[in-house]
Amino acid sequence: MAMTEGLVPITRTYLARYYDKYPLPPLPDATTDLAARLRALSADLAAVAPIAPDEELLEQEAAGIPAHKIDENLWKNREQMEEILFLINTSHRPVALQQKSTPEDAEIVCTLDDIEAKLKDMLKNLEQFQLKNADNVFNTVMTYMPQDFRGTLIRQQRERSERNKQAEVDALVSAGGSIHDRYALLWKQQMERRVQLAQLGSATGVYKTLVRYLVGVPQVLLDFIRQINDDNGPMEEQRERYGPALYTLTKLVLAIRLYLHVSLARYGQRKIEKDDAAVLQQAVVIYTKEFLKFTEFIGEVFVNAPFFISAEDAGAVDARKSDEYKETIIPAGKTHEVILSVEAVNSYIAWDFSLQQGALNMVLDIGFHVEYISPSGEKTLILPYRRYEADQGNFCTVSSGSYKLVWDNSYSSFFKKVLRYKVDAVPPVVEPALSATEL
Repeated sequence: MAMTEGLVPITRTYLARYYDKYPLPPLPDATTDLAARLRALSADLAAVAPIAPDEELLEQEAAGIPAHKIDENLWKNREQMEEILFLINTSHRPVALQQKSTPEDAEIVCTLDDIEAKLKDMLKNLEQFQLKNADNVFNTVMTYMPQDFRGTLIRQQRERSERNKQAEVDALVSAGGSIHDRYALLWKQQMERRVQLAQLGSATGVYKTLVRYLVGVPQVLLDFIRQINDDNGPMEEQRERYGPALYTLTKLVLAIRLYLHVSLARYGQRKIEKDDAAVLQQAVVIYTKEFLKFTEFIGEVFVNAPFFISAEDAGAVDARKSDEYKETIIPAGKTHEVILSVEAVNSYIAWDFSLQQGALNMVLDIGFHVEYISPSGEKTLILPYRRYEADQGNFCTVSSGSYKLVWDNSYSSFFKKVLRYKVDAVPPVVEPALSATEL
């Protein structure tokens, strides 16, 4: 576990000084101009055919104010890229474009093919950026977690949670959910992750038990994950510095989608003019180029950003004291037992133990096994008896009830054993439902 003595969570003031080292280059003036031009071209097409309800909603979003959070805007851009790729997919294009009926149609097809290639590359880059950033944050936080079975279980819980989230997305897609439905779910899941962190930091709900289990987690880490995403917390400085550029790019991609949606829906009545196609293509070139530059820049800022800063007292001494293992002497011919109660299936039983070296420097071992005791008193062997010098492990329960961990020194006629151990039963982390306010 990384040392946290003398550390406190990063402050907004400190982060501001850090961001001073990373000024974001301004976007080209054409970025805003092209978005306005595309929205104007879309409005002109209303004379060809009335604007449909879904087009009106898209127009309102393109003209509106983007979301405030950086990560929400990144998800929004991903969504728009996928929506555009769906629109211009060959099978979804107007018949005249699929057949390349005229030389003008063939030129538009070339433009759409170029747009498709650029957006596919950008979408792939954005997906990789988000995955890398999420892993960097998680791995950084994990360096401050206890480096024993508890850290292992946190990783296992995260992996299980992510598998459940992916299964939820897959089920939605299988049921015919739209791209918008899928991204609404993905953002909801992102908010659930944030709520989980906040609950861990403030120890509410089921996380009271989890925090008790995570004895040894530095208070500085709990404080950090509780406050990091506050509206006026450290991340607000990031939003003020780098948000405006991202908001401009979000408005541009919305304008690109709006124009493609409206113009392709009316292609049979009015074909896309050469000058309008040039505006569209220029908008996509600037969007993909600037968005790639933004993600590369912000990735560098993120990977070097400090999580904690020095302070006189971060409470780390108390945290280390609470991280102590229990110690007991098991006389020759005796056993030591610990019974853990489990109220819910999919809980974890975890242990970490070792033997203290004897005075004669002999290699010592001790028998160890785990058994389940049902409410009726029936015993079932879970982990067979074996002799260990030390061991660390865990398993996921399939039944509620009592689990008995037994250290067995009954085979020894002369030597006592000094056992140092840590055990716990960890309840399954139930992903919280979001309230209307949180959504």
